[in-house]
Amino acid sequence: MAHRHTVRKRSRPRRPRQGAAVLLVGTLLLGAAACGGSQDSTGGGGTRKVTIGLVTKTETNPFFVTMRKAAADAAKKNGAELIALAGRFDGDNEGQVAAMESLIARDVQGILITPSNTTGVLGAIAEARRQGILVIALDSATDPEDAVDATYATDNFKAGRLQGAYVRAVLADRPPELIMLDGTQGSSVSQQRHDGFLRGFGIKDDSPVIRGRANTNGDRNRAQTATENLLQRTTDVNSVYTINEPVADGASAAIAARGLTRQVTIGTIDGGCDGVRAVRSGHYAATVMQFPVRMADRGVAAVIEFTKSGRKPSGFTDTGTELITDKPVQGLASQNTDWGLQHCWG
Repeated sequence: MAHRHTVRKRSRPRRPRQGAAVLLVGTLLLGAAACGGSQDSTGGGGTRKVTIGLVTKTETNPFFVTMRKAAADAAKKNGAELIALAGRFDGDNEGQVAAMESLIARDVQGILITPSNTTGVLGAIAEARRQGILVIALDSATDPEDAVDATYATDNFKAGRLQGAYVRAVLADRPPELIMLDGTQGSSVSQQRHDGFLRGFGIKDDSPVIRGRANTNGDRNRAQTATENLLQRTTDVNSVYTINEPVADGASAAIAARGLTRQVTIGTIDGGCDGVRAVRSGHYAATVMQFPVRMADRGVAAVIEFTKSGRKPSGFTDTGTELITDKPVQGLASQNTDWGLQHCWG
């Protein structure tokens, strides 16, 4: 029988701050495994079910919806209980801090978090780890990365670089006229993808070829409004960077309304099934697929292993990227939308 990690008695946790923006997505009470195979010793001779917390940036973005479902499925398979919480919007650091405090109070064994702010949630993470809780970042690294026990995420700089290299290659000899639609100010994911795109596109952040830019908080409606406003200043645009597929959808709608679809190449990142279909239908030229199910599966597996053996994961694990397009360019490896629809999520 495998050795089981004994959870030490924790000090009384702080009460979650009043007024913090916590959104309880749902508590999934999942049956215990037969023979207590995934249960955790309490030190009092009994056993209790392994409880895992998941804190995502929002509950509505399809990426996080997929991650939440994958984590629930993985927990159920291992006879564990998943408590899923989320911020009210991308960038809601206060909501994520309050969610962390709530999970500490619930005495979970592990917390998986997609931090909206690279530094804003560090205090809550430190308190969780002080109380013996395994903390793993998914999708977004903290700053510093070793503030958590481990990270399972997309290499977001690489994803941005792939998008940038592809969009620039499609332009060929045409001088670039670029709009950049970023995510949330202060977000590590947003900055890494932005910087990666610039590297792949071959320009600096102060380049005059950037005709306009806006922060969208990763939201479709904000992106559509931002693009409409930018196009009121100039329609001399032939390329658009987008932080994710909801933003690409909003940009595509605004560009189509102006009759500019044929002249503008839109790139994006996500790899959801709707996004792959949008590539197939020509709403945007390419998406860089990431793999939220892998992140959730590996995070849950790490917590289960920790409760059994006390072993902790460490470091950054890249969960992979694939460029998806039906119009490949020389020098960039890619998959077509047939492959994409077989491997997409959401």
